[in-house]
Amino acid sequence: MDKAHPITTLMVVRSLDPSKDPFRLREDSEDFLGPEVSYLSAIGALMYLASHTRPDISFSVNLLARFSSYPTRRHWTGVKQIFRYLQGTKDMGLFFPNKSKTELIGFADVGFMSDPNNGKSQTGYVFTYGGTAISWRSMKQTIVATSSNHAEILAIHKASRECVWLKSMIQHIRNNCGLSSGKEATTALFEDNTACIDQLDSGYIKGDRTKHIAPKFFFTHDL
Repeated sequence: MDKAHPITTLMVVRSLDPSKDPFRLREDSEDFLGPEVSYLSAIGALMYLASHTRPDISFSVNLLARFSSYPTRRHWTGVKQIFRYLQGTKDMGLFFPNKSKTELIGFADVGFMSDPNNGKSQTGYVFTYGGTAISWRSMKQTIVATSSNHAEILAIHKASRECVWLKSMIQHIRNNCGLSSGKEATTALFEDNTACIDQLDSGYIKGDRTKHIAPKFFFTHDL
């Protein structure tokens, strides 16, 4: 792919119609890719890149990695498009300035029913420290959310657990490097769903719309 034509679009637009989704499951009329196509090797290389310096490809890689056991030509085309995108964006990466504010800031969001094949949503979060991303993740939720509010609660639950670990790791690094710990670093976790924010602010509410949500997902309120 070194000589491939570079592009600036990471992936094609998905359709909410399962029969028209380019990343749908393999159909009976489609053949598996043979061993001559290095699908697993390509996914492994992209996962390494997505977890270290290129958070912008996390969703696409997570999506295409789901078909590692039965990839088709459609999925291979999606992998090649990511490589072409990387070819055209080689100058993009993470920059860590020498002097910056030591603030841990998180952003959590969800793509409600982003998978048209089974109705599950996609969780995404990113944490920045000193203005630069240090932790991020994009993954499909394991249960089917009954509303966008439900999906957002599941997403911010995942992000809050990561936040707890990041704060303890930052404190550990500062102590081992002889830096003054002082007060804990300021932490802000941003969420854009009003209903989710209201419920997490007041704690677990056993109402008609939320009584089916497990109380453990309101762990963020306790934090």
